[in-house]
Amino acid sequence: MKNGKDHFFVGREEELATLRSLENYSKADLVAVIGRRRVGKTSLVKEAYQNQFSFHFTGVKNANKEATIKAFVDKITEQSNSTFPIAVPDNWLDGFRLLKNYLISLKSTKKKLVFLDEFPWMDSPKSGFLSAFEFFWNDWAVDQNIVIIVCGSSTSWMLNNVVNNRAGLHNRITKYIRLEPFTLRETKHFLHTKGIKPPDYDIAQLYMVLGGIPHYLNEVEKGESVIQNIDRILFSEKSTLKNEFQNLYRALFDQYEKYELVVNVLSTKLKGLTRQEIIDATKISNGGGLTRILTELEECSFIKIFQPFGKEKKEAIYRLVDEYSLFYFQFYPQKNPAGSFVQMSSTTKYKSWAGFAFESLCIKHIRQVKQGLGISGIFSTESTFFVRGNADEAGFQIDMLIDRSDNAINLCEMKFYNSIYELSKKEAEKLSSRRELFRSKTKTKKFLINTLITTFGLKTNEYSASAVDKALSMEVLFL
Repeated sequence: MKNGKDHFFVGREEELATLRSLENYSKADLVAVIGRRRVGKTSLVKEAYQNQFSFHFTGVKNANKEATIKAFVDKITEQSNSTFPIAVPDNWLDGFRLLKNYLISLKSTKKKLVFLDEFPWMDSPKSGFLSAFEFFWNDWAVDQNIVIIVCGSSTSWMLNNVVNNRAGLHNRITKYIRLEPFTLRETKHFLHTKGIKPPDYDIAQLYMVLGGIPHYLNEVEKGESVIQNIDRILFSEKSTLKNEFQNLYRALFDQYEKYELVVNVLSTKLKGLTRQEIIDATKISNGGGLTRILTELEECSFIKIFQPFGKEKKEAIYRLVDEYSLFYFQFYPQKNPAGSFVQMSSTTKYKSWAGFAFESLCIKHIRQVKQGLGISGIFSTESTFFVRGNADEAGFQIDMLIDRSDNAINLCEMKFYNSIYELSKKEAEKLSSRRELFRSKTKTKKFLINTLITTFGLKTNEYSASAVDKALSMEVLFL
């Protein structure tokens, strides 16, 4: 869809529907929109309401109380079309009183829409901002025909002070939108809207490096191959993302160094780590602090938590699935000159990394995989499974399995290849052996379905029939 000469907006149908539905009810709603930096939170809210806000204010980064209140009151003056400047109060209670009076003055019977963007930036130290907002909501707004949307990239602040507030905003949030990166389907639509139509294989490669982050994808240009685009976006001197990693976790989390440390450790074990292994590697003490770090990383779609099949909760696997962070830690773009990726993309290291990245791509698109398998209507849970090796037997791991309520389990294997995949005798024996080992170790009585997900499909040969029960191509990930 297009709004204006140069603006376009794609995807987010479910989130847009949620926000727009709030206009249909005569009651107050307090909405929190949370998501990682650059994921498109502000654009979503503006698109939902077509910029038709009764009041819209964006917090000022690193400003003190006085400067922020002045900017807030200046915005009230501007949006109320007042011909006289409004005296600037010295506290937030009076600041929100001015907002209340302005909103009361609006004579329209339509629902009032208030958008407070970069909400955490409004809460400067010792400002009394949060308690004043709590009073504004509880004393007045909660009884009005109004929607107040609060949004911000500082996930730690938003979760601790808004979503999980234990004071005046406790249980006040009526809608919570956790905005995730684009899916492959949305990414394809986004690129097509820009007039860029690479093959699905190339889109998958692009996604495996940049992820589904709209701001990153907006850097893709026509007339260049995906390899050239990645090289320019991440490695060129003029790259707008050259210092992105240095700002990414800093913008989202308090004590961001610990979050970077956890992500860095997870990047060294692409298959994932248990909580205890994370503690051993980072030296971060076990307890609420680590729980908060892992929870907030999951809220921002940086990691995915798997409960291993048949294992206790303490053996849950934490896997880094943020494409940009995975690529960054593997290849450190800032240390390589322009042209590096063109050469790098043909190396063994890149091909090995691409295999893991494709696994993560499938894991993140598990809903689409289930749709491709025709089991969307069947209750199922996804997990992983591993057996550690010892002196007597080799270990093995199944990165994704789908445990279904119809007495079946899909054991999934993912292969990233630049043509139709042909199963070798050795690989076929490995898949068959793994299925029997899984049956032996778990004692399951369910029907085990060896499932292969490849880029261009599976070539039928003398080995595939016995080892593979269900084969899917990459196209299902775009559903």
